[in-house]
Amino acid sequence: MNDPRIDQLASILTGYSTAVKRGDIVLITASGEECQPLLKAVHRACLERGARYVEIQFSFPEIARDLYRFGTPEQIAHFPAHRLAFLKQVDVSIGIAAEQNTMVLAGVDQEKHLAHQKVLRPLLDQRVNHTRWVICRYPTHGMAQQAGLSLEEMEDHLYGACNLDWATISRRQEPLRRLMLRTDRVHIEAPDTDLRLSIRGIPVAKSDGHHNIPDGEVFTAPVRDSIEGHIAFNCPTIHGGQAFDDIRLTFKRGKVVAGTAADGETRLGRILDIDRGARYLGEFAFGLNPRITRPMRNILFDEKIFGSIHFALGNAYAKCDNGNRSSIHWDLVKIFGPGSRVLFDGKPVMVDGRFVHAALKPLNPPRRRA
Repeated sequence: MNDPRIDQLASILTGYSTAVKRGDIVLITASGEECQPLLKAVHRACLERGARYVEIQFSFPEIARDLYRFGTPEQIAHFPAHRLAFLKQVDVSIGIAAEQNTMVLAGVDQEKHLAHQKVLRPLLDQRVNHTRWVICRYPTHGMAQQAGLSLEEMEDHLYGACNLDWATISRRQEPLRRLMLRTDRVHIEAPDTDLRLSIRGIPVAKSDGHHNIPDGEVFTAPVRDSIEGHIAFNCPTIHGGQAFDDIRLTFKRGKVVAGTAADGETRLGRILDIDRGARYLGEFAFGLNPRITRPMRNILFDEKIFGSIHFALGNAYAKCDNGNRSSIHWDLVKIFGPGSRVLFDGKPVMVDGRFVHAALKPLNPPRRRA
């Protein structure tokens, strides 16, 4: 029996998120076999909406792993020009991933992986900057296990966070976007965190269901050289198939001058040194999804945790550009709790993980009953 929540999600992805229309060329990238129910629903919806052509590309992490294990330097450095040529014809790109094991790349040569990601960067830039794109996840046993949930709980969590009224959420995000546009100085105070930065003159954008599903954030970028102080990220993360916990960064004039991570300091250093832009920040954002309240070690969800902020090491987005360029864009999440504050130009806007500014209070989810 087909789960009606799958059809609802497919409708959001092809309708609200990417607005597939007659004559469009659509690329659907699918990772993992288990996403077929959602893949079929999205493919069917694209055809029903009049897409001229729908290309489906499959990838499997276990196969990609062999490139980093057995690939020669020449193979790692090869750029698939044919993929870029096709992407230049694409109007809509929809990515669906069914992650069974996010640690599948944990044992590979990290330098090979980082080098290959750098080679493939033009593909990502083309998709992000020149197509109507969205990415999402399909619930799997692997995702559920990683999040400490049963598969049924994972399905409820995922569909609950994805199948929302995104038009209403977009309207609620607008006051925060406007406030950030008027803001110069940001001060973040929390346990083991005291960070100051400027966002003056940088565009601000809403993530309201058009690019990531689940979604829910308002983002900008810091003035590149403005960041001073230190921050401890308390949300576990994965980069390049390798786990990192308790990352702590110290900034001076915008640059990471010191970084530590539990059981991963050497690996963290390699990432920070991959290129000149990796030690600078390319994004600053508030997580706003009212249905995401706990970390899952899955950044598509974790960066949307309500009551959190995140910064991205590396490349800035074109729509909120601070000039930083890098082959990486690594989101790191800080979840707020008691004793935390975010101040805009000296005035508190968030305290203990909830908005206190009058115009932003509608963003707060209902308080949980004890």
